[in-house]
Parts: sequence; structure tokens; C-alpha cells
Amino acid sequence: MGWLAPSRLEGTWPMAIDNWLLDNAMATRAATSEAELAAGCLPAALAGTLRFYQWPRPTLSLGFHQQRLPAHWLELAAAGVIDLVRRPSGGRAVLHGGDLTYALIWPSPPPQRAEAYRRACRWLQRGFAAIDLPLGFGEAAINRDRDSCFATSTAADLVHADGSKRIGSAQLWRRGALLQHGSILIQPQRALWRELFGVDPPVLPDLPVTTAELISLLVAQARLHLPQAEADQGVELVTLEQAAVPWEAIAAQRPAYQVVGASVT
Repeated sequence: MGWLAPSRLEGTWPMAIDNWLLDNAMATRAATSEAELAAGCLPAALAGTLRFYQWPRPTLSLGFHQQRLPAHWLELAAAGVIDLVRRPSGGRAVLHGGDLTYALIWPSPPPQRAEAYRRACRWLQRGFAAIDLPLGFGEAAINRDRDSCFATSTAADLVHADGSKRIGSAQLWRRGALLQHGSILIQPQRALWRELFGVDPPVLPDLPVTTAELISLLVAQARLHLPQAEADQGVELVTLEQAAVPWEAIAAQRPAYQVVGASVT
């Protein structure tokens, strides 16, 4: 499993980076024979990538197919109160700024999506259990009439025992490879949340660790419990600068994640 150290980049940069990582994983998968895939004889690039990032200013990310937006979201964006971006993954809108975002790129997941979610979230469950805040999967049905990702808790999400939603996740599948995005709520921006969604954010137990400590804890659990992590030896975190990221190619993808031409309600 490859690791990218936490970063803070504005606007569409994080989405374009994640899309590039998925394309890279997909290309590696396409170059790997079905026999190698079945036998588990995978090149290092097929072990996948995990990265964390935060947002330097309030940002509302929309699911890729979320087209109808409340008019006041566009007004807040025009006034510079929030940035608006579109994720390559699905799901509903997520307010970033009081959260920790993760992106997991998994080139060879199981084809059953429910199983992929269970295995892709195991490290998160182990991490929160280690700080005595166990998380289980939500049970609500997907509701596409809700604007906010955190308005419901489906089998893709992780909730506390009282049902409060700590982590919302969404996926993008591309030719057998998987990108899973997730937002881990830490200290939601209550006033802005209410202004955007008309309700307060979930009432969550306080975290007994700092964000930096949480990242370290989750990285340790990811090394043990992410898919194929058991095959890795001596993996270290690297920065985006050290990872030979092709910035010009990624920059060319950024316009795909700008919010333009959205219908309003």
C-alpha cells in the first residue's frame, strides 16, 4: 500500500489528484494479467494508495451526479463564503473545513460493492475502536432527495452507537478499480452548516486526540487492516512533492471538477 502524507490544497486540486491516482491504478490493473490478479501476484502499484487531506477554506464538495443545487449555495460561493467543487465520486454534498478527508485508491477490489465498503472501512473502525469510540455501519436507505451527505446514514457510512454519523463515504468505480472518498467529522462548522443545510451538524462525542494524533493512529491501523496491507513491508509516508506527481497533467483535469451549469432549486 502506498501512502501520501497529509496536504492542504484549495479548490479542485484534491479532486484532480485523486482522479489521477485512480487513472494510474486503472492503467496498472489493465497491464496486469487476469491470471496474476487471480493468483494475487500483484505489482506494487496494485497495492493501492491512501492519502489524507484538509481544506484551507470552507469548501462544499458535490457528488459527481448531484446537479440540482439550492440557489443560496451558489450565492454563498459567489460571495466568497465557500468554494464549490465537484467530486469524481458519488454521494451528496459534504461541507469540508471541520473534517479530515481521506481518499483510498484500490486497484483490485472485490466486485461486490457492499463487501468493498466493509473491507475498505475496516481500518477506520479499528482506529476509532482504539480510542473507545466504536463505529458501525449505518442502516438507512439511500435518499437522493437529501442535499447533505450527513443527512442520512447508509451502509456506506460509519456511525456511533447512538446513530450519530462520524464518517460519510462515497465511491467511484472505473474499469474494476475503486476510488473511495470519505469525510471524517472532527469539529463541524455549526453556523455555516446550518446556513447551507438548514439543520445543525450531527452531535458527536468529543475526540480524545488531536487531528495530527488521529492521522497517526489511522495510518497505523491502515498499515494493518487496509486491503493488501499485510503484503507491504517497510512502507513510508511520502509528500506529494516526493511522489513524482505530474502537476501539469493534473492541472489539466481540474476544470472537470468545477461547478458550472448546475440547476438550482
